[in-house]
Amino acid sequence: MPIATTADRASEFLGGLFNSLTERGRSLFGLTSSQPMSGDELIALSETLLSRRGEASGVALAASLLAGYEAADEDDKLAFLDALAEQFGPDLAELNAAIEAFRADASAEATGELLRAAEPRRQELIRRLNHAPGGTAALVKMREAVLARIAAHPQLRHVDDDFVHLFTSWFNRGFLVLQRIDWTTPANILEKIIRYEQVHTIHDWDDLRARLAPPDRRCYGFFHPRLVDEPLIFVEVALTKDSPAAIAPLLDLEREPIAASDATTAVFYSISNTQQGLAGISFGNFLIKQVVEEIKRELPNVQTFVTLSPVPGFAKWLKRERDNPDSTLLDASARSALEALDTPNWFDDADTADRLKPIVLQLAAAYFLQAKGPNGRPLDPVARFHLGNGARLDRLNFLGDRSPNGMRQSHGLMVNYLYALGDIEANHEALFERGQIAAASAVRKLVPTKPVSSEPRKGNAKTASAPQAAPTA
Repeated sequence: MPIATTADRASEFLGGLFNSLTERGRSLFGLTSSQPMSGDELIALSETLLSRRGEASGVALAASLLAGYEAADEDDKLAFLDALAEQFGPDLAELNAAIEAFRADASAEATGELLRAAEPRRQELIRRLNHAPGGTAALVKMREAVLARIAAHPQLRHVDDDFVHLFTSWFNRGFLVLQRIDWTTPANILEKIIRYEQVHTIHDWDDLRARLAPPDRRCYGFFHPRLVDEPLIFVEVALTKDSPAAIAPLLDLEREPIAASDATTAVFYSISNTQQGLAGISFGNFLIKQVVEEIKRELPNVQTFVTLSPVPGFAKWLKRERDNPDSTLLDASARSALEALDTPNWFDDADTADRLKPIVLQLAAAYFLQAKGPNGRPLDPVARFHLGNGARLDRLNFLGDRSPNGMRQSHGLMVNYLYALGDIEANHEALFERGQIAAASAVRKLVPTKPVSSEPRKGNAKTASAPQAAPTA
């Protein structure tokens, strides 16, 4: 059992003192720690919180407001969130006065007053709510509620903008702590790793142990001082002797581990964001780069850093192309051949798989290198992430993931992104400045120059794919 350090005891003492002051502050206002509140009461308490200057009373009010919000029913929560959007914008009288003062004299002082007056009052309210014990976690959860309702209540976009503005500062890289997660990590965190895994389901504790305990496995997560038991994002890493083409061998519970000193390649095979309320706050690029540095420092024999990544948008995109009679990507023979994708377990038939392989790989190359969103970026969200980080699209792996989820989202396709450390900056700049996607020549050769056909294609499509043998299930 861990021994409490002097710092731990000091933290516990200060935490107890802080909670004691909070409870005394609550008593001044006749508030209980879990008193449900109506929307009107939540709004009124917010106004009171913004008007107070005392720190102890402010913490008490913030804690009671968050507790009241948590205990409120859905209608009252929505009324409160709507009020944040409609009633807690900038003080218009102050803003108009600041605008007039700036027009009269555009001094640094007048500029500062204008910026202060333009800030929505809800930003200061959110800051004060963050002072409450557990305030950061409660606000992350509140933003999750905002995101869930924003489609039906577009006015909440103003509230979301303010959350993003503040969270970007609160969760900036300087506040994040990288920790290795292994089999000795406290059980409450390990349980969250099982629950939060988004890419390849962790079925039980034996499955988790196989990902954390062997010498050729690593897992790292970013933690925040205000969310000490909550990994914000974590990455699972396999140490191997080559770049893998399929996920099943990496997850095989019966595989033979290798010594970490024998590995030459680090494979990032799963990256999971854990907090929906922090969607859009980027951690992954920092995480991968720092993990690379950690592994290089620990294992100088590891020189290659790649991913084995899912392609979550491919099946939907291909369905649209197949359903579009005006699509110029497919000829009639390819459309006919692709009908096999609608047959359950088509991939178990070797002849069908061999027939579809060159068609799927050519279409996948078009998906990554030609299909773009309105902003000129790749359509696939995982591709946007890794390519935006400066990785190179290195290889397309036909039937790399035969799991039900892999077949559903990508017809089994997986890809390797290569993080070549000397090229990361140039790749990033090429994408964002010129819209150029870094890709291996073998992948570029697969891009179709005319409608894809089921007739044999000149050249060898297998150069960018998984080995000829089908990956084990």
